[in-house]
Amino acid sequence: MRRQTAISGINPAGSSRALRLDPLSLPVSFDAHDTRADGGVRQIELHRERVVLRRAIQGMRMAVNVRVRDFLGVALRGIDDAQMLVLVHRDPSLTIPLCVSSDRDEIAAAWPMWSDILGLPQLPEDKAREPAPRRRRHNAIRVRRPKFLVRRRGGDLLNPANIHQGEREIIAPD
Repeated sequence: MRRQTAISGINPAGSSRALRLDPLSLPVSFDAHDTRADGGVRQIELHRERVVLRRAIQGMRMAVNVRVRDFLGVALRGIDDAQMLVLVHRDPSLTIPLCVSSDRDEIAAAWPMWSDILGLPQLPEDKAREPAPRRRRHNAIRVRRPKFLVRRRGGDLLNPANIHQGEREIIAPD
């Protein structure tokens, strides 16, 4: 198994190379731009089943392990004069760049390859930016009566027909 190095990640000063990862040679390890991380860099390990993001924020180092199936899909985004393929997550800070190129044919060929290898759908640009729907917080079971109270009938104490004057119920033992 061949491993790609960090050379394919953030470009060194003076380099004209764009980010191009090969989907056929996973696992891949590379650096990507992260504005909130110390040094503006986060380290990414991309496998077929999982993604590991490592970064440091204010001196605290962290590693986030995310399953590939938790991502929404592979999306195409336009930036300036180039296009970028990204692995889109519900949380925008976990979105991962896969390929940056100004060649439209190269992007068009890489998009279905990444989608097939990771087993994720190809997302159009407008679908990728749509926020996730909110989950319902209403719990229907919580308002139900407990099981032992379901067997009993609810009483009506305010009904005068239920009040017997001077009568007592006597229960005799068997």
